Amino acid sequence: MHTTQTIHSDRLLADLAVEHPAASRVFHRHGLDFCCHGRVSVKDACAKAGLDAGAVLAELEAATRAGDEGTRFDSVSFPQLVEHILEHFHADHREELPRLLEMARRVEKVHADKADCPVGLAAHLEAVAESLEDHMQKEEQVLFPLILAGRGRQAGMPISVMEDEHQDHGTNLAKLRQLAHEFVAPPEACSTWRALYMGLLEFERMVMEHIHLENNVLFPRALRS
Repeated sequence: MHTTQTIHSDRLLADLAVEHPAASRVFHRHGLDFCCHGRVSVKDACAKAGLDAGAVLAELEAATRAGDEGTRFDSVSFPQLVEHILEHFHADHREELPRLLEMARRVEKVHADKADCPVGLAAHLEAVAESLEDHMQKEEQVLFPLILAGRGRQAGMPISVMEDEHQDHGTNLAKLRQLAHEFVAPPEACSTWRALYMGLLEFERMVMEHIHLENNVLFPRALRS
């Protein structure tokens, strides 16, 4: 059984995202890092970002009342949790990244003469794809089998490596956003350019959800098992 505590400004971003899956969308919409740096209160995170904590809390309350919260993964079985990560995140990343990379290359080639062209975006996205694939293979071949075999307490070292790589992914996402001008397409952008930025915004959200679920749910539970 899990319990849900009241939503208030002293609660940590990570804890709220665990208890209320819909909260992650609110945090992402406001640029609040609930995955790599989620051990900070709503009050402090909003103050640092120059946001009105009261307004963010009101959005959180509304999101939790909407009735479409989704599944809480802090009490499902390890096989269910790992299966969700594999099917919902690993598979999605592998499907989306080639499509996004193709669009990024096309936009840079066709619009190279425009001031707002995201120069260097395709090269960085390719590096992101390679780094993420290497990371996912380590999870699939080493870490997840350990956890599923009931040896989570012995997985401290691979978990530490994955957490370090999650920090790198966070840095890569920040650079991706910078190169793509905060994912805001200029007025002259073609449909491919606009679709690219919309896809990158969703990719960023998915990676953050992926990291959050591992850092704040799977890994702590595995180390206690």
